[in-house]
Amino acid sequence: MPFITAGDPDVATSLEILKRLPQSGADVIEIGVPFSDPMADGPAIQASSLRALNAGMTVEKTLALVRDFRAVDDATPIVLMGYLNPVHAFGILRFTEAAAHAGVDGLITVDLPPEEDSLLREPAARHGLDIVRLATPTTDGGRLETIASGAGGFLYYVSVAGVTGTKSSVTQDVKKAVARLKARANIPVAVGFGIRTPEQAREIAAFADGVAVGSAIVARVADGVDRGLAPAAIADDIAGFCARLAEAVHSARRVVG
Repeated sequence: MPFITAGDPDVATSLEILKRLPQSGADVIEIGVPFSDPMADGPAIQASSLRALNAGMTVEKTLALVRDFRAVDDATPIVLMGYLNPVHAFGILRFTEAAAHAGVDGLITVDLPPEEDSLLREPAARHGLDIVRLATPTTDGGRLETIASGAGGFLYYVSVAGVTGTKSSVTQDVKKAVARLKARANIPVAVGFGIRTPEQAREIAAFADGVAVGSAIVARVADGVDRGLAPAAIADDIAGFCARLAEAVHSARRVVG
């Protein structure tokens, strides 16, 4: 499950990257909605949001990006990941309707706790959008019951205590946590945060239902920009990296199967 930031480093390049991801083995795609204060994200994704915002990216243009992608791919699930402020500013009812019409399948709103997410979850449900909830290493049993109740699509396990891209997860600890989540939730469990390499992705895929990689991808976008690469070359590099990630994940799942 690769993550890219919408409009990073510009709309045309991010669309080209997005179109290449299914061919590179992506089963689900996360698209980050750029925000000026992404509190759950580390330096790499913060920088990607800033590049996108500086290039003029908005919520409306993010949804247009999804519509453009749907013109060539109507099958690969798309999950928008972001923060409540841009959605609130856009208008929650307007946003859920527009997102569904654009071809979005689910929403991750990292700063909206489950106790308060009915304001988004209820209108989202009316348009067939799943609300993907997050669990963390500090989530206790009682709170896990709250998180699992009403969660849709899959449960996203944040494998490190901290922001994206700053730490690596410890596989044995994550394996125990995923087993605990699967015992409580009746939906798939995907793992994200702290996964940077195909080798790490393969380890996690041996027991998780999905593997999310974000910071390592947007860091490669930044590197391509810094090196002055053409948009097609940046897209080629991301596609190649995602293909290696996908092969690692799929090979691990074949062994498990």
